[in-house]
Amino acid sequence: MAYERSYTITLDNNISEKEAINYLLRTDLNFLNPDKESRKRLLDLNGIDKKYSKAFDLILIPGFTNLNEIIELENFDQIIFIELKTTRKYLPNLPKGFFFGATQNEFDFAELLGSRFQFCFVSINPKSPSYKLLSLLELENIIRTKRIQYQINL
Repeated sequence: MAYERSYTITLDNNISEKEAINYLLRTDLNFLNPDKESRKRLLDLNGIDKKYSKAFDLILIPGFTNLNEIIELENFDQIIFIELKTTRKYLPNLPKGFFFGATQNEFDFAELLGSRFQFCFVSINPKSPSYKLLSLLELENIIRTKRIQYQINL
């Protein structure tokens, strides 16, 4: 029974995340959505371990939009990696009131990249669709409570 509920939660989160990605790509042309192979290639070109390939969802590259068919870069340190956190909750003062989970890998990646990593808090509530980008430092400055939860496979 717990497995069934866990699967439902994961499935619901994936649906919300896809809605958030679509919302961001429609409302801000600067967000880019790399596919799985592109994610690995971006990490490789930046000299970053591929273990971080699931620690980001979108990217930003100054001077490029998602209308560009081809993006040619020589300087890969311009890329800003974006990790989405999504809610359907009504949050008129986003990100205030946001509750989310994050992996140690996401925090490690954020620390490794500094200002080149941003958490993107997205509300897809019809009354208050919006987003807010925060660096790890900005996020740490507003965190009210934080706890560690272990997820264990046997």
